[in-house]
Amino acid sequence: MITLTYRIETSGSIEALAAKIASDQSTGTFVAVPGETEELKTRVAARVLAIRHLPDAAQPSIPEAGGGPFKRADIDIAFPLDAIGTDLAALMTIAIGGTFSIRGLSGIRVVDMKLPEEFRGAHPGPRFGVSGSRRLTGVEGRPIIGTIVKPALGLRPHETAAMVGELIEAGVDFIKDDEKLMSPAYSPLSERVKAIMPLILDHEQKTGKKVMYAFGISHADPDEMMRNHDLVLEAGGNCAVININSIGFGGMAFLRKRSGLVLHAHRNGWDILTRHPGLGMDFQVWQQFWRLLGVDQFQINGIASKYWEPDDSFIRSFQAVTTPMFSPEDCALPVACSGQWGGQAPETYRRTGRTIDLLYLCGGGIVSHPDGPAGGVRAVLQAWQAAVEGIPLTEFAKDHAELAHSIEKFADGKAA
Repeated sequence: MITLTYRIETSGSIEALAAKIASDQSTGTFVAVPGETEELKTRVAARVLAIRHLPDAAQPSIPEAGGGPFKRADIDIAFPLDAIGTDLAALMTIAIGGTFSIRGLSGIRVVDMKLPEEFRGAHPGPRFGVSGSRRLTGVEGRPIIGTIVKPALGLRPHETAAMVGELIEAGVDFIKDDEKLMSPAYSPLSERVKAIMPLILDHEQKTGKKVMYAFGISHADPDEMMRNHDLVLEAGGNCAVININSIGFGGMAFLRKRSGLVLHAHRNGWDILTRHPGLGMDFQVWQQFWRLLGVDQFQINGIASKYWEPDDSFIRSFQAVTTPMFSPEDCALPVACSGQWGGQAPETYRRTGRTIDLLYLCGGGIVSHPDGPAGGVRAVLQAWQAAVEGIPLTEFAKDHAELAHSIEKFADGKAA
């Protein structure tokens, strides 16, 4: 059975609506149809397993006629595998997609999904994941430290390369194109690859360290996306930024089957699905689809993010992508990002279970450091050393100038 947990809200009967969801999404029809039998219904019908009532809502999540109270509950509904199979498009359509159109709901949110053993091996999953990302960056014993090239700068390929060269020399482990930087007229992907990869390969030849650069290769046409992929791979690159919502399940499946690159997932658009607490879908559910399809690294915001997401939500996202679905190999490398600098390292370390298995991605926290990018990289490394050793940042900063300068500039949370 495939079990979905829905958080529903209604001014009517919770029990009746739970039964309706199970019926409508499996065997339910408006009128009896030829060939419909009780045996058939029993074999493929979804059924309600549990109802857990929650406090009423004062206002409906979706405006509707009539008054409250608006009753709420978490309901578990099991769908027979025979009715859905292991196809993710079928799963999204049957178990999730149609429920939002059911009349009588003033709110519905998909908050959990448990998949049976049959899904193990049905999809490729991550090719590189945590261990592959560490192997390719050569980073062990600490977080992978990364930064971002922002498209708002309007940098042309040679200007981007100049910045990348400085970041490489600064000792950063990972650099990525911003998700909005794919192949604009001012910076075509092919020209960006030609400008950047020689710097990375030259640095590797001199030092033995190959900085991982994630190029934005997303495209609505899977064939064009594969051509972008091949540009990067043939130039010696090993990573790509994928805007997963933009390319869809089919695009991701097409890419993963043929890819030789680490696939770094940006989840832009996810907020549409989740920002209203009474509607949409929890990240815990949504991320399972993308891990099955083959995401290696997953951006999930961070502590004290510059966006709307509270810290507790980030922690739940972190736990989601690092919890095995079937084996540790299907976990993605969590990417803490969005307004990060060294200042969030202690809280990130504490609240994620004291793990160092993450990519810590800082934009302004590195490139806007008072001592330049090199100082920014050192400051973040110093912050993580302090966090792991349990030393307060202000104390550690007394003997570490880069961290001290970072605290002076970024501690108010505005500059990073």
